[in-house]
Amino acid sequence: MKINRIAAATSACMLASTAGFFAFVPASSAATTSPAAARIAPPPQKPSMAERPQVSSGGYTCYDAYVQNIGWQSWVCDGEIAGTAGQSLRMEALAIVSYDTDGFCADAHVQSIGWQGWACANDGDVLTVGTEGQSLRMEALSLEPREGTVCADAQVQNIGWMGWICGSEVTVGTTGESLRMEAIAITG
Repeated sequence: MKINRIAAATSACMLASTAGFFAFVPASSAATTSPAAARIAPPPQKPSMAERPQVSSGGYTCYDAYVQNIGWQSWVCDGEIAGTAGQSLRMEALAIVSYDTDGFCADAHVQSIGWQGWACANDGDVLTVGTEGQSLRMEALSLEPREGTVCADAQVQNIGWMGWICGSEVTVGTTGESLRMEAIAITG
């Protein structure tokens, strides 16, 4: 299963850098769909592409959310949304991989556990934070690239999109409020 997830991450995150921009190419077999998602209308509001911060690290980051009642979704990269917005579903885990960077570290704040402790991954290695199959909500996420800047924005229960935060270490979500993270977008 882990090899399949790494292969899905690699194929989902193959990005072409032509004309100075990146194009996302989705993996054909990585998506998990939910019949409930098809009944949602209108689509939830998401961060505007114009509001997405531009990070000049030269690399890119891909991530995949494990969501209540859905499981693992498909991989997305650089500012795209993982998770759900407007469906009141908790994000339980997040798998992250960076390419053409020096790697990164992450820490998740999880219901009934608190901060799990920093874990780090090298360039091209998948790092998973949060829990899978325990029905526990992720409440906050801290990210720290080994070099450069990272930006993140989170959709949080009763708050909505919190707004982009950029820096050498960023934390999105909340702690001590028992609110679920529902979706996330990351660049850097």
